[in-house]
Amino acid sequence: MQRIAADPIDLLRTRTSSKWRTFPADVLPLPIAEMDYPLAEPIADALIAAVHRSDTGYNAGSRPVAEAFQGFAASRLGWDVDPARVTCTADVSLGIVEVLRRVTNPGDGVVITSPIYPPFFDLVTEAGGRVVEVPMAGGIDEGWEFDLLGIEAAFAGGARAMILCNPHNPIGWVPDRGSLAALADLAAGFGVTIVADEVHGPLVQPGTTYTPFLMVSDAARDHGIAVTAASKAFNLAGLKCALVVTASERGDRVRTSFPYEVEWRMGQFGALASIAAFRDGGPWLDGVLASLDDNRRLLADLLAEELPGVRYRMPDATYLAWLDLTALGWGDDPASYALEHARVALEPGPKFGAVVGRGHARLNFACTPEVLDEAVTRLAEARVAR
Repeated sequence: MQRIAADPIDLLRTRTSSKWRTFPADVLPLPIAEMDYPLAEPIADALIAAVHRSDTGYNAGSRPVAEAFQGFAASRLGWDVDPARVTCTADVSLGIVEVLRRVTNPGDGVVITSPIYPPFFDLVTEAGGRVVEVPMAGGIDEGWEFDLLGIEAAFAGGARAMILCNPHNPIGWVPDRGSLAALADLAAGFGVTIVADEVHGPLVQPGTTYTPFLMVSDAARDHGIAVTAASKAFNLAGLKCALVVTASERGDRVRTSFPYEVEWRMGQFGALASIAAFRDGGPWLDGVLASLDDNRRLLADLLAEELPGVRYRMPDATYLAWLDLTALGWGDDPASYALEHARVALEPGPKFGAVVGRGHARLNFACTPEVLDEAVTRLAEARVAR
């Protein structure tokens, strides 16, 4: 297995995506969840071939993507997916909103487990729901778990759905089968729908067991709906393709009630790229995972050497690091201080939960080791200068 090296920063700065056009050229941009690795060759070949044959019309529907995902899910995730129970759409966020609109009524509570991917707050309100924040139990030192008592109280209080982040962004936690089964049992007991965002599932490191929610139990299959994509694992977010997956008649009734336009929002290039990724992207993904493993360990060493007061728990999945920067004395939003004084862009912690995110920030380590080293050095120098 050959590691995939990230592109050098001079080349990266020619990209026109959000990560490379949001900040001035003197800033190291490490907040946005885009990877710095070159596109997998099978994906690039598929897109180039489509351009050469002018294949830029409407997508051909969900089935081709679903069948490609079936093989990928079986071989890499241990997940038995029925392609007939897949509906594609533009992205994971859109899929979550469309599910929530059908399983909740306006004003219903929707549980999210902070610190959590910031758009979840907006997705709940977009769907007409009300955010019920149940912070994760535990923390950086001891590790995280669901606050099952808090979730049960929220369900008992009338929450009708929960957005599950599996694996969890930003903490990189991968819940075990027992935790997911307990959550599914709670959902079944209260008639709640679990909407499982599993877009980071392919980014679990070897040695950690990842369990797709719909594989956990009959209760999970009956009360769960999964939304996933190739977008995070293969860096395809701009191409617009995601999959809504069900595994029960209850779930099917939700998915098949989508308006026709939901499926048409999938991009043609997103579909073609996802098919190539799922069928032929495995070796590239293995190389990326090895590089990410190197970087998550490098970050731990760099912080220990240069910023020993910063708390960090090495993630088991994703390419995102959740950092407790409280000891630096940079306030509730240390990312703001880091941008101004270190010229390092991090994702502000309070966006992930106003209370639990205080003093924290998220760092994207899907970059060259040199960029990671430079970022920590700049942060350390900013601490000294203060």
